[in-house]
Amino acid sequence: MPPASIPSISAPRTNIVAILLLFGFIALGVTVTAITQNPISMILGILAGGLSSLSPKVAQQWDRAVVLRLGRFRALEGPGLFWILPLFESVSSWIDQRVITTNFAAEESLTSDTVPVNVDAVLFWMVYDAEKAALEVQDYAQAVSWAAQTALRDIIGRTSLAQLLRGREEVEDELQALIDKRTNPWGVTVQSVEMRDIVIPTSLQDAMSREAQASREKAARIILGEAEVEIAGLFEKASHSYQNNPTALHLRAMNILYEGLKEKGALMLVPSTAVESMGLGGMIGSAALAQQQLSHQAPGQLASGGIPPVV
Repeated sequence: MPPASIPSISAPRTNIVAILLLFGFIALGVTVTAITQNPISMILGILAGGLSSLSPKVAQQWDRAVVLRLGRFRALEGPGLFWILPLFESVSSWIDQRVITTNFAAEESLTSDTVPVNVDAVLFWMVYDAEKAALEVQDYAQAVSWAAQTALRDIIGRTSLAQLLRGREEVEDELQALIDKRTNPWGVTVQSVEMRDIVIPTSLQDAMSREAQASREKAARIILGEAEVEIAGLFEKASHSYQNNPTALHLRAMNILYEGLKEKGALMLVPSTAVESMGLGGMIGSAALAQQQLSHQAPGQLASGGIPPVV
């Protein structure tokens, strides 16, 4: 995959000073020609204006201009207005010293455990030495982009998938150090590297999802078992409290029975031993007999306030 688009190292600059010099000499030549009636003055004015307009240059605040004199490096100029000797000196490139962002990626790269991944990252870098960037490498922006891409593939090949997913910050720091080591001789320094996305095959994603689900279910079962152990210990302590206090045990049993019967439509199964120990049989039988006698009472007796006997 080719690297992403990168900024140009040379771009045209609008120079108002050169335009003023050009039109000034042309106007001077036209004026002298009108006075002397000699067209040579106008021709000389045009030639002088065209030649002088090549001398002034203007560099932006973030730019450095690399000036060559007859093919040899003379100086770095800028920012602001500077002058060169026409025909003898030239500006070979304009170096942008702002922070530049470059997108780069590694497609279908194999990790150390032979898993194909697609990684998309962003590189933040800047030129700290414009002279080296202009003289030590042909196209520093293109070279930085290719160096970042090859370094990313190198890091992926030495890293397992688990380390790539869980230790992203460590991988980014290692990648930054590797790219910085390769680009420092070109006058370029790397500020940071950020991996935006890591894409793995769909089948592997499903397997990892099932593995994570099984791990969570295992953890849930372990937590449930630990809770059962703690509850059993608490019940053991409670049994010691009820062992020498039957009344408290009966009250607790009756409370449990009440809570169960309080729900509408609830069915409560009570062991026979509990019925005997709490005396629930006599209570339930008395309540049933009273209900039966009430149903056989005449309506008039009930209206007159008669109260059926309870046995």
